[in-house]
Amino acid sequence: MRNFFWKRALNVIPGGNTLLSKRPDIWLPNLWPTHYIKAQGIKITDITNRVFTDYLFAVGTNILGYANKQIDNAVINALKKGNMSSLNCREEVLLAEKLVEINPWADMVKFARSGGEANSIAIRIARAASAKKNIAFCGYHGWHDWYLATNIANKNSLNTHLLDGIKTRGVPESLKGTVFPFRYNDFEELIKIVQRKNVGVIIMEVRRYIEPKNNFLAKIRDLCNKKKIVLIFDECTSGFRQTFGGLHKLYGINPDMAMYGKALGNGYAINAVVGTRDVMQYANKSFISSTFWGERIGFAAALKTLEVMNKIKSWEIITNYGKNIIFNWRKIAQENSVKLNINSIPALASFSFEKNNLLYKTLIAQEFLKKNMLASNIIYVSIFHNKKNMRKYYDILYKVFKIIKKCQEGENFKKYLDTHISKDVFERLN
Repeated sequence: MRNFFWKRALNVIPGGNTLLSKRPDIWLPNLWPTHYIKAQGIKITDITNRVFTDYLFAVGTNILGYANKQIDNAVINALKKGNMSSLNCREEVLLAEKLVEINPWADMVKFARSGGEANSIAIRIARAASAKKNIAFCGYHGWHDWYLATNIANKNSLNTHLLDGIKTRGVPESLKGTVFPFRYNDFEELIKIVQRKNVGVIIMEVRRYIEPKNNFLAKIRDLCNKKKIVLIFDECTSGFRQTFGGLHKLYGINPDMAMYGKALGNGYAINAVVGTRDVMQYANKSFISSTFWGERIGFAAALKTLEVMNKIKSWEIITNYGKNIIFNWRKIAQENSVKLNINSIPALASFSFEKNNLLYKTLIAQEFLKKNMLASNIIYVSIFHNKKNMRKYYDILYKVFKIIKKCQEGENFKKYLDTHISKDVFERLN
């Protein structure tokens, strides 16, 4: 059933699905479950009626768990009143006001349905505000032309920001020389780009893997002030995980614009671009519009999600869970003499190996799957990843690390794998 349905998907959908991160070959070739019929709490039921405990959590969209009753009921109530009409829904205004309240430095908000859209909206507005086309960036910001254009000049420019081997076919050559990557914590590299490339916009993730050093964020804020550059923080992934709002709150550095997504609607499609009035007013100087950006479901879901988050202080819960997860990873690794690289905020916990990372990642996914658990080298922490739901996880991981230790000592890894090594290169997934 699983392979048959995936073949059907490949026949009618390029790549088999619409989200790269859900392609089964990334996790466990030929064995990873492909489609679900039910998701609730921390459990997922696939099309074969097999039930899994989930530690990946839909690429981080559901901090409050799958099918959260409070949020679903808010959406159902909104649907009963009509999801679309010729007028604007009031929830759009209510959510905008709430996000401005959460971000006191901001004055205005524009909405979209995906992170890539939100990033592109922010870039359009920022370019209009700065009257300059050139962009400096750090981190992952979606699939749109403005971002992928950096690989036109150098096909490897995105390797440390997205995935190796990203191709630019379909991206206009005319965008060459408009987007320039800089490495996190390398302020001198950014200075050179700004001096040489007439940059009008800097867009970056506040943090992904490593902490800012030597006042990195503060220096960038000061640079943008002096050069009249629009500073954008992409918080689509990091938002509402370590603070009630953006990760930038933790460091006390405010951008001119920020994007929120993923966790904002707890699984419902809603993304937001918040910004200062001085910058956001330039949205009126360009054409930015889409029919379904104004549908009611996303706004209703986000309003209730923010209410529930604030009530239970979800960011504190998942940060504490994440710290405990990282502590146990280190403990299990040390007890098995396995070296790990752990670089992430606690609520986006992940690890990698210094050698044979894909091999061991595949082995981990395989052994967890045997126990009806969806797990790898990353956990998008939710309020369900408590000690009770992590106990079995640690027991299994300890056994896997014992195998990894044997492999590192020279034992043939092939005897432990039931399938091919998982894929990590864009080209091989096409």
